[in-house]
Amino acid sequence: MKPQQNRSYLMKFDVAIVGSGLAGLSVALHLAKTRKVAVISKRTLLDGASNWAQGGIAAVLDSGDSHEQHIADTLVAGAGLCDETATRYIVEHSRAAIEWLIEQGVPFTKDPTAELGYHLTREGGHSQRRIIHAADATGHAVQVTLEEKARAHPNITILEHHYAIDLIKSDKLDGTAPATAPRSTPCCVGLYVQDVNSGKVMTLAADQTVLATGGAGKVYLYTTNPDTATGDGIAMAWRAGCRVANMEFIQFHPTCLYHPYAKSFLISEAVRGEGGLLKLPDTAGAAAGQRFMEWHDERAELAPRDVVARAIDFEIKKRGLDHVDLDISHQPPEFLKEHFPTIYARCLEFGIDITKQPIPVVPAAHYTCGGVVTDSMGRTDLPGLYAVGETAYTGLHGANRLASNSLLECLVLGRAAAQHIEQQPKPRSLPLPAWDESRVTDADEEVVIAHNWDELRRFMWNYVGIVRTTKRLERAQHRIRLLREEIYEYYSHFRITRDLLELRNLVDVASMIVESALSRRESRGLHYSQDYPDTLPKALPTVLPPSKR
Repeated sequence: MKPQQNRSYLMKFDVAIVGSGLAGLSVALHLAKTRKVAVISKRTLLDGASNWAQGGIAAVLDSGDSHEQHIADTLVAGAGLCDETATRYIVEHSRAAIEWLIEQGVPFTKDPTAELGYHLTREGGHSQRRIIHAADATGHAVQVTLEEKARAHPNITILEHHYAIDLIKSDKLDGTAPATAPRSTPCCVGLYVQDVNSGKVMTLAADQTVLATGGAGKVYLYTTNPDTATGDGIAMAWRAGCRVANMEFIQFHPTCLYHPYAKSFLISEAVRGEGGLLKLPDTAGAAAGQRFMEWHDERAELAPRDVVARAIDFEIKKRGLDHVDLDISHQPPEFLKEHFPTIYARCLEFGIDITKQPIPVVPAAHYTCGGVVTDSMGRTDLPGLYAVGETAYTGLHGANRLASNSLLECLVLGRAAAQHIEQQPKPRSLPLPAWDESRVTDADEEVVIAHNWDELRRFMWNYVGIVRTTKRLERAQHRIRLLREEIYEYYSHFRITRDLLELRNLVDVASMIVESALSRRESRGLHYSQDYPDTLPKALPTVLPPSKR
């Protein structure tokens, strides 16, 4: 699709933010005092992964805790691949981030006996109770609060049911890049956006663009992520000329509810933090009812997520099980209903009373630890383009994300990106190319998209899952090459739809995951290879160069 030159912008903003989760809304609210901001959401503001977050936000909020302990826990979980400077920056700004949320009115669970007046829980990998939460629906509480603020702000325009297609670059800097950047460096000057309801594509000009589209869990058949998690920002930035790092490190949440009708419902890490025990189910024969985490790690149920997920995967495959059990029924019913009201109610809908019986669980793809390479201000390799939240690779998570650090990263880096954007000079507006559909037609058989989508997710689950082999990865790589050519040919000849755009992004992300996994000839953190079970003495990130397409 060749762009046409068009001097009249359909829409023009100071800042365009793609994504409406905690990272995107944080940037928008921090900028709205001084900038005209657009928040682009491909569904509604509450349809992203932030709204699903149960556990809470990690922060140093008690005198018995310290930045050094939080940093140490993060570095241990990250298996030698965390950037210590980025980790320190985020942890040291954690209290300010929480205080900002409290100022916004987020209804965190209170505890009058606590120093700050709020209840703190503990999750796997943490040495202290430092997780501030709103019962077991923290993400929803935060999202609802910030959504209300964003909708009410006159400088924030919300574009729901709008899908970002691709970024627009210009070789003319005109003040949008640092003064030290070479004159040949292109910069981001906006993006193409499709109104999903009408199908119309607009050219959206922006002095700065922020990618906050979340992760890529939907590249796998089983995931805790919502349907929106299709790696859009990662793929867009990579195609536009940005490096991407550590995509082999996909975190599988160890405890997703196992039920044929319970789509993508996770059982919070906090359930194990409050005493939940992992046991073998009745179908395990003589071993039924036995705890098994102690056989795999001395930290048992409080081991980091990668350890717990691999242990569950091992027991399921070894014994031919469909699931394992997570049992917290030994806690008082009143305690469970107070601390886990959402989980209690949701399980009850499926006939599972967590006060009396264990919860059947399986691992599922949960979090993308890698992403678009950024600095501590959210800047990418492309001047004028920022990335925050799960879309970005800051170095915080390393080879394995420590529980509840992700929402903290959204807050701290969202504010840092906003502050940096406010310091930038206003560039001169440039004429941007309009979207051109003059040489495409309506698709003749859309079943091709559905078939390719299903095939991609299935072989990613089977070949690029919790435990990997070189042979499986090479099989996946071969299938991706074939699918990618077919998808890109389809994209070139037919009018776009949201399903096609998501599939295009997913196949690009799948390619990055497999290429990164093949290049890491060791086992570390979330990446476990049966062909390379040992960990190398020196930890290095996997950095992929920009797309050559």
